[in-house]
Amino acid sequence: MARRISILGSTGSIGRQSLEVIAALGLSVGALTAHRNTALLEEQARAFSPELVVLTDPGAAKDLAVRLGDTPVRVASGPEGLLEAATLESVDTVLTAVVGSAGLEPTLAAIAAGKDIALANKETLVCAGALVTRAARERGVKLLPVDSEHSAIFQCLQGCAHRGEVRRLILTASGGPFYGKTRAELAGVTRKEALRHPNWSMGAKITIDSATMMNKGFEVMEAMWLYDLPLEQIDVVIHRESVIHSLVEFQDGAVLAQLGSPDMRLPIQYALTWPERKPGPAARLDLLRCPDLTFSPPDGVNFPCLELAREAARQGGVAPAALNGANETAVALFLEDKIGFLDIPRLCQAALAAAPKVEAPTLEDILAADAQGRALARKMV
Repeated sequence: MARRISILGSTGSIGRQSLEVIAALGLSVGALTAHRNTALLEEQARAFSPELVVLTDPGAAKDLAVRLGDTPVRVASGPEGLLEAATLESVDTVLTAVVGSAGLEPTLAAIAAGKDIALANKETLVCAGALVTRAARERGVKLLPVDSEHSAIFQCLQGCAHRGEVRRLILTASGGPFYGKTRAELAGVTRKEALRHPNWSMGAKITIDSATMMNKGFEVMEAMWLYDLPLEQIDVVIHRESVIHSLVEFQDGAVLAQLGSPDMRLPIQYALTWPERKPGPAARLDLLRCPDLTFSPPDGVNFPCLELAREAARQGGVAPAALNGANETAVALFLEDKIGFLDIPRLCQAALAAAPKVEAPTLEDILAADAQGRALARKMV
């Protein structure tokens, strides 16, 4: 199926790799958005000729409009521009790759406009899973996972008659750059060390989340909403080699796994071409050159963020949004060398403990809890 795509966050790691896939498959681009990376967005606009490009930073958008003055590409700015890109009439699929809870409102707008969602922004479901999945059901749009782990589960579930056949989902985690380290060793790790992921090339925020294991906790919450399964049926296992991207165990004892090279272009492509499969640019897996495949349980003592996320899922309501807000703030502070690595779970735990109890939260409740988590994290520094 030929698709016309808006990419929200086209200059980030997922956005850039998505454009590689789009170029290889000959798909068309309706809109591209970024925050302030003027030079790269200009380059992308000239290469893919979208109808609309957006820089959420107004000053950068003015500069881009001058740069693209010799083209028919329209330039917009601010949150309004982001919402326009998410709802563009000529587009049928919106790939959401903006970082953090900033992706929530444009994703909801895209769903309301009837667009299928290729979801690379996990915070959308972490913060507002009930709102997003309900809106998708009501509008009849598809939520197609881009995360390698959720793409793996999605692929393993093809042909599954109903969720009652599933015993559990097993998300794999690389363990990040600090696997095996003690809290004493983690106390002195640096930003540079934390950004040195052993297998994947990703943006800074998600790489730090991988190092703390918060990323895997958020993926557990995502899985609950994507696959309509309770927390108790979602497990995590450390798989250092990142060859098996996740597994599904069925009631009869059969376990299906999706294997592949650690190349994000494969799950991106599947989200953009499902239900079809086509040749693409992703690296091929050579079984004869694979390392031995190993598995171990997560270390909840030295890496508490996974359990913090599971606790937020148990609490429900706005607790996940409060946790996410604190985590985004704490990760930003760590990347600015203002706090230590172990301060990230400390700030997140405090925000989760302070989260208000709200049944059936509205979007306003969720955004308020996210802001409260951020404010508390900043206040504690």
